[in-house]
Amino acid sequence: MTRSLRRDLYAAGAAALLVTAAVLIGRHIQGTSRTLFVDWPPLLASWGPHLGPGTPAAVVLAIATVAYGPTLAARLPWRALLALTWGTATAWICSLALIDGWDRGIARRLTTRYEYLQVIDRFENIPAALRDFTHHILLDSPDNWPAHIAGHPPAATLTFVLLDRIGLRGGGWAGMWCITVGATACLAVLVTIRVLADESLARRAAPFLVLAPAAVWMGTSADAYFAAVAAWAVALLALAVTRRSLWWAGASGLLFGLTCYLSYGLTLVALIAAAVLVLGRHGIRERPALLVPLLAGAAVVPAAFTLAGFDWWEAYRLLVTRYHQGAGGIRPYGYWVWANLACTVLITGLATAAGLRRTGAVLFRRRAGTPHPRAEPRLALLVSAALLALLVADLSGMSKAETERIWLPFALWLLPSCALLPHPRAWLTGQVVLALLLNHLLLTGW
Repeated sequence: MTRSLRRDLYAAGAAALLVTAAVLIGRHIQGTSRTLFVDWPPLLASWGPHLGPGTPAAVVLAIATVAYGPTLAARLPWRALLALTWGTATAWICSLALIDGWDRGIARRLTTRYEYLQVIDRFENIPAALRDFTHHILLDSPDNWPAHIAGHPPAATLTFVLLDRIGLRGGGWAGMWCITVGATACLAVLVTIRVLADESLARRAAPFLVLAPAAVWMGTSADAYFAAVAAWAVALLALAVTRRSLWWAGASGLLFGLTCYLSYGLTLVALIAAAVLVLGRHGIRERPALLVPLLAGAAVVPAAFTLAGFDWWEAYRLLVTRYHQGAGGIRPYGYWVWANLACTVLITGLATAAGLRRTGAVLFRRRAGTPHPRAEPRLALLVSAALLALLVADLSGMSKAETERIWLPFALWLLPSCALLPHPRAWLTGQVVLALLLNHLLLTGW
């Protein structure tokens, strides 16, 4: 065993110990003071071993992708690889969701009392609903919004309102929207890596993006949809700066603006965007006009909502108050500030812990002046920016619990670090075993 591989295993072992500590200490805190408000800390889940109609498909898909995924990723034409990645990711997310059955796993996920479909009828007059949105955020306000509606800017809810308007009504359509759109986030990450680092690293990362344990929570979670929008905003920015395209820059700006009106916390995607701008700085120097459509595009969605009467800053201020009115004001920061990182281990897997160890090694060697392939430091910078965004979100204290879902838009950008690992099939096996165990042993919720 090489020294480097031994260090990878140490990193994976440390991540496993972090999860173990979060489970044991969390169970003690919840058992004594009941201040965590989760049944199976650090996850919002409950113990419930079960099988379901998605079990055979998930197992077969996992075995096939581990066996043939790395080879196909290396040999397929690029466009065929993207198509296969999206199809396989969609199938993986669906099969995991269907372990809980169609009703619980997909159709009812977005219809619970906390979710967006509960308020569709309150948006019959969309302009009036937007003007009145902030008046219903606080818990003591009349007809206060359910938790997820109050916790997000109205573009999140409007997505499902518009789906309803075009005839795609109910939890089934909403769930499949989140799955099919959310799965495209993998493609956005691959496109970004290809244009900013190199194609071989993107190809090595593809199976890890497809088989991520995060798929357990991407199944019918609106955060999967948010992750896809944010990922494409980054990908289009990468295309803009490498191809000097004003059109890609404008489209990227438009999606960045939408991202901020889907989730307040996704303003931190700006840190990943900053890494893209650093990596693509030569393109900006050659064509500084790229910043004009980028900024103009980013202003479109905020301007539209502001003109419609929605005040983003006021809504966020009220949300902070609402957060502390509920469980967020009781959950202990001292536990969640590190237990959230254990949640991240569970959604990205032990392979990502080892990949992040290699990411740090790449950056250190570059700083020390050690010769190194040019593409790997570029990938390492991109991954490090995502990790920084996640750590800032953690330290903010506005994400105590449920980060296995909330942090999906950041966690997806940590997975490409696995491209730096040798023996991909061995690491992929660990990833799928973790995902299958989580989905079969726990009843997840949000």
